[in-house]
Amino acid sequence: MTDKEVHEVKSIYLAGGCFWGVQRFIDQFDGVLETEVGYANGPDTAPSYRDVCGGTGHAETVRVVYDEKVMPLEKLLGYYFTVIDPLSVNRQGGDSGVQYRTGVYYESEDQLPVIREVFGREERKAGAPLAVELMPLKNFFSAEEYHQKYLEKNPEGYCHIPRRFFSVAEEEKKAGN
Repeated sequence: MTDKEVHEVKSIYLAGGCFWGVQRFIDQFDGVLETEVGYANGPDTAPSYRDVCGGTGHAETVRVVYDEKVMPLEKLLGYYFTVIDPLSVNRQGGDSGVQYRTGVYYESEDQLPVIREVFGREERKAGAPLAVELMPLKNFFSAEEYHQKYLEKNPEGYCHIPRRFFSVAEEEKKAGN
């Protein structure tokens, strides 16, 4: 982009089970400017990973900073829905517990029409009500440093998302999409 091009920077918070894989998946796309893993929408006290695993009520969540002009929210959420089971309650893959619930947490009410449109489409596709939370962001606490970009640092680390999803952007570019 040139200096004259305008960025439309926004944030959205995506809970999709273990945050390691969700972060690795989302990081591959053009227009995603920054991601950070953390704990969202639990009590207003910063937890540790151990606390969260013990049942604080926080969800493992990825804060996604994106350029709306390059990665529209509708497209970003479409990608998100490709790597979650939207009907599963408090479970994704082999991970279970309230911290592994799915959710889309927003900071700005102006994002709601797009989010609701995507949720409606996904619900029709699933043929059942979604188990994905849709609510304003109550709070977000950054996870410990060793969790940030975990699968980049540990490529063979555990992930509930099949590895083939980590090359979606590359495959789309090859296909001319």
